[in-house]
Amino acid sequence: MTTELTFDELASLMKSAAGLTVKPEDLAGRPEATFADYGLDSLGLLGIVGELENRLGRSLPNDAERSRTPHDFLDLVNTVPTTGA
Repeated sequence: MTTELTFDELASLMKSAAGLTVKPEDLAGRPEATFADYGLDSLGLLGIVGELENRLGRSLPNDAERSRTPHDFLDLVNTVPTTGA
């Protein structure tokens, strides 16, 4: 995984953690679309957050699981420092 989470990686996480197949270009091209529009519920997003935390070896902000859109999620996740303070 790259330093910043990309739409490609988010689409992969949606597939592995929630069983949803979404094209990365659909995520990138629809900034107002919510996770619900893609069929992802709060438990699915929580699974994505957990898998991402395991991959990164660190916690994400508590707000991550409340993100409404993929764009909001990436903005939040990609602003978290990569080293612990």
